[in-house]
Amino acid sequence: MAREMRRDFNRDSEYKEKVVNISRVTKVVKGGKKMGFRAVVVVGDMKTKVGLGIGKAAEVSAAIRKGVEAGKRNIIEVPLYSGTIPHDVLGKFSASSVLLRPAPRGTGVIAGGAVRTVLELCGLKNIVAKSIGSANPINVARAALEALGMLKSLETVASQRGKEPKVSYVQT
Repeated sequence: MAREMRRDFNRDSEYKEKVVNISRVTKVVKGGKKMGFRAVVVVGDMKTKVGLGIGKAAEVSAAIRKGVEAGKRNIIEVPLYSGTIPHDVLGKFSASSVLLRPAPRGTGVIAGGAVRTVLELCGLKNIVAKSIGSANPINVARAALEALGMLKSLETVASQRGKEPKVSYVQT
């Protein structure tokens, strides 16, 4: 039993997590206001997998822990090509939109706020992102995940179109 627990611990340690936002929330009850915390956490393996989780609890540490667990349940896999994405994509969630564009080697991650956290934990090294509309961290992070979820690999698109995979620029 101890080995199983140790194995689960090692498997969970492959993911890194970053807190995007912590906010204090209140609930009005009969006796007054009940205070709590909401944590927005992004979880990723720095290779191809990333997820977003939201946790709510009476204490900050418990909210973060719940957010990490929720993020691990909501992980998506992103097709990467040589440290960037294969094509442009626009993700929308609520009033937030995120535009992602591939970039040549050496560019780095050009993004801000929640989008930068999502892209870094996904394992992207060279990408340009633009956040449009609402700046709500939850909606921006969800829009970024929506955009990453819409990506298709070069091989998939080439086979669907019956063509050879061709890259517009070469990265070595």
